[in-house]
Amino acid sequence: MIRFLFDRDTWQEVWDSLSKNKLRSILTMVGVWWGILLLIGLLGSAKGIENSFNRLFGDFATNSVFIWGQSTSKPFKGFQEGKRVRLSLSDAKRVEENVEGIEFVVPRNQSQGFVSRNMLSGNYSIAGDYPLLDFVQKKKLIHGRFINQNDIDDNKKVAVISEDIYKQIFEKDEAAVGELIEINGMNFSVIGIFEEGNVNMGPSSDIHIPFSTFQQIYNQGEEIGWMMITGRPEFDIKQIEADAKLLLKNMNKIHPDDKRAFGSFNLGDAFGRMTGFLKGMQFLTWFVGIATLIAGVFAIGGILLITVKERTKEIGVRRALGATPFEIKRQIVVEAVFITIIAGLGGIISGGWILILLDKSFGQGDEAVLVNASVTISVVFIALTILVVLGTLIGLIPAFKATSIKPIEALREE
Repeated sequence: MIRFLFDRDTWQEVWDSLSKNKLRSILTMVGVWWGILLLIGLLGSAKGIENSFNRLFGDFATNSVFIWGQSTSKPFKGFQEGKRVRLSLSDAKRVEENVEGIEFVVPRNQSQGFVSRNMLSGNYSIAGDYPLLDFVQKKKLIHGRFINQNDIDDNKKVAVISEDIYKQIFEKDEAAVGELIEINGMNFSVIGIFEEGNVNMGPSSDIHIPFSTFQQIYNQGEEIGWMMITGRPEFDIKQIEADAKLLLKNMNKIHPDDKRAFGSFNLGDAFGRMTGFLKGMQFLTWFVGIATLIAGVFAIGGILLITVKERTKEIGVRRALGATPFEIKRQIVVEAVFITIIAGLGGIISGGWILILLDKSFGQGDEAVLVNASVTISVVFIALTILVVLGTLIGLIPAFKATSIKPIEALREE
């Protein structure tokens, strides 16, 4: 078989067969070319969307849920409907200690504040945070650092400001780290500047100050605005959310069936739906691409049947001269595989160029829709393998048709 493939006469016969009707041969290849191009293009685009999504959420602990207090919708244990629910630091601590599967609980607080410097001022959102926030919701620091534990322990008046605030109250290229700004009439030292991302989980924060400092200057005591709970990867974040809410209801004397007492946003659930959508899109891409490939390969089979019909007399002569049925089948199968591979390689190259153009057009910048739209070598190898298998199988149909004709009948064919 190997010697047959390297035999010059074999490929001369393939070329003669294809060149007898060049237009028909080209049109035959178009179906396979389009199928593989569609497969590569769609898979690469789907990967680009996935990469964009991962970049967007890459700095977040996606297995997370945000919980905040609202007001009750049911009377319970002497409390009337409509009781305001306020979360506390002790609530967060109890949740962290008693709910299975929790990795971190991050209490947070937020308020508006008047910020000024050198006659420039504005109202901005001020968040009181722990250093842990930078771990579960990474800040893209341009200069300086985020809040650390010493800032918390010593109630330091330090602030991490957004790039937007920097541009509004500092001169261009002016060093901000170490400089003072006023927040509600109190001096705070700037320790860092962060770049605002495309996605912000929870209320937007322009300035981060130590949680303990926030509690002190806003007289919050033990009260917190909301808590961010992150679960360990092996645990279901929806179950963690349900368990945490039930525990909070028990601690705050709220009816177990009260669905309004606590608000929440389950990032893990939303992330799971999105990744499920991406997987579904990839499956659909494979389905559409392979279905198109099969249609193209069947077209090749149909054209080869016509070719066999046209070459009936030639096949009869070869049979009369001693060619075995296996040799006839082998020649036709080689032609089928050759056509599918040539068309497939053309589709792979064309698909690659399309992905390059997509990357140039939609894959540049921080807000890119498609990030590194591409396919792996394994995908290309799988696609070529599918082509070879389909080409071989479809080539067997005209091959058996060719060998079913008796030599004497073939010689009589006009």
